[in-house]
Amino acid sequence: MKVVIIGAGAAGASCAARLRRLREDIEILILEKTNEISIASCGLPYYISDVIDSRENMFVSSAQKFKNWFNIDVEFNCEVTEIHRDKKFIKLKNEKTINYDKLVLALGAQPALINFENSKNSPLFSLRTLADADKIKEFIKNNNCKTALVIGGGFIGIEMAENLQKMNLKVTLIEAKNQILSQVDEEIALLAKNKMQANNIEIILNDLIEKYENNTVFLKSKKQIKADIIVSASGIIPSVEIAKKAGLEVDFGIKTNEFMQTNDPDIFAAGDSVETKDFIFGKNTLIPLAGPANRQGRIVADNICGYNSTYKNTQAASVIKIFDLTIANVGKNEKQLVKDNIPFWKTYIFSPSHASYYPNAKPTLYKLLFNNEGKIFGAQAAGFEGVEKRIDTISAIIRNHGTVQEMLDCELCYAPSYSSAKDAVNILGMCADNIIKGLIKPAYYEDLKTSYLIDVRSFEVYKKETIENAHNIPVFELRKRLNEVPKNQKVVLFCNSGYTSYVALRILASFGYNNVYSLSGGIELYKIIASNKAMVKK
Repeated sequence: MKVVIIGAGAAGASCAARLRRLREDIEILILEKTNEISIASCGLPYYISDVIDSRENMFVSSAQKFKNWFNIDVEFNCEVTEIHRDKKFIKLKNEKTINYDKLVLALGAQPALINFENSKNSPLFSLRTLADADKIKEFIKNNNCKTALVIGGGFIGIEMAENLQKMNLKVTLIEAKNQILSQVDEEIALLAKNKMQANNIEIILNDLIEKYENNTVFLKSKKQIKADIIVSASGIIPSVEIAKKAGLEVDFGIKTNEFMQTNDPDIFAAGDSVETKDFIFGKNTLIPLAGPANRQGRIVADNICGYNSTYKNTQAASVIKIFDLTIANVGKNEKQLVKDNIPFWKTYIFSPSHASYYPNAKPTLYKLLFNNEGKIFGAQAAGFEGVEKRIDTISAIIRNHGTVQEMLDCELCYAPSYSSAKDAVNILGMCADNIIKGLIKPAYYEDLKTSYLIDVRSFEVYKKETIENAHNIPVFELRKRLNEVPKNQKVVLFCNSGYTSYVALRILASFGYNNVYSLSGGIELYKIIASNKAMVKK
């Protein structure tokens, strides 16, 4: 049997290596459009700034290793232009034809190119390959660049902005949407924005480039930005043209079944060009991530060799480092749930990275989305230590169809230097469980303007900082001052992060108050969202 794999990225290389480990008698050929195989693509921004200081370290493997270890042939600079399904051969740009028994499409994706007036004469670069990274490094060095503009506030855009700043360039990042990091919600993304601004990266939202002249970028808002180099990181487009041309089913990306098989049983597809289903609701989507691409390549190899392996949808778990800040997420965000009219609850907590009494504990903000049945829709977090550990734990619970009860019940490692006896995952589960059982009514930032606000912290703390128009009834005085709590309007209780207001709510509930709510995330989250505007009184 001859297997031809088009594409030498994560999916294609994983498929090829797995094929050989399973069967020695298969002829395996990888065709790659570029001259790169198994590049550590996610490390490219760090290679540009020399955080990764060796070009050799960017190669996960090599054509020589594939040949020596696995007896797999790799041909570079081979662009496939046609797939002839009826006679089972492919055609290259140079007119050469190659027969196959099984064909694997690991076509990847291409950068979404930005078009603006005079873009062809601008120092505009995209970043997808190691060759792209080399060009950016060389241009910065050879042209003594001092200013940079990054287009796009996703993973690559943010990582590029950070690494260009580390190279002592004055960096501006522009994003067409109203926030960076669209995979999380605005309040989490604000922490990323604040961190970047604190490190002298200018962030411009809701804006677009109109033209480039004389080292200056002109924006739609009429702003002007000096830019010796422009890096476009505004997303990717799945490479599906040859699949379409061959009559394979394509929608968002190449459509496959659970075995990663196209509508042609002898053609499989994997990686960034493939349409998958999201794990939460089973809807068709594109989620181009390295982890899923590697797993899909392995699954294709299993099925070619008769091992009946299935891909079980994508959870969209991801993490990003922004200087010393970590942001991680899994599943759906609030924007997506609102767009799809999905009823949900949300809860926030601030939890220390380890036991608060052990030195150097740092706060982490967590957000959990769930429904009345305890189904977990998604989770997000921003902090400094152990952030991805907790999101990974929640991801594993979701993968095993667990609910918020499993978050409450899960037994996790504990020592004061690593965690608390009640881990953040447990506490999130407890908060969600309290909401489901009706033991707490959560309130959010958007509820404050129409509610009666009570700050339940001590008067000394209240005097230093509170929310505008808030009244003060410390929790330890609440039982004696019940007459000050109105019963004819919505009352929102708040404290620093939500626990004291929860205690206060339970006191009031025991006295028959059913109109009281606790501000989830407390004044600490409120300050992040309000961005220190007039409603924060000092």
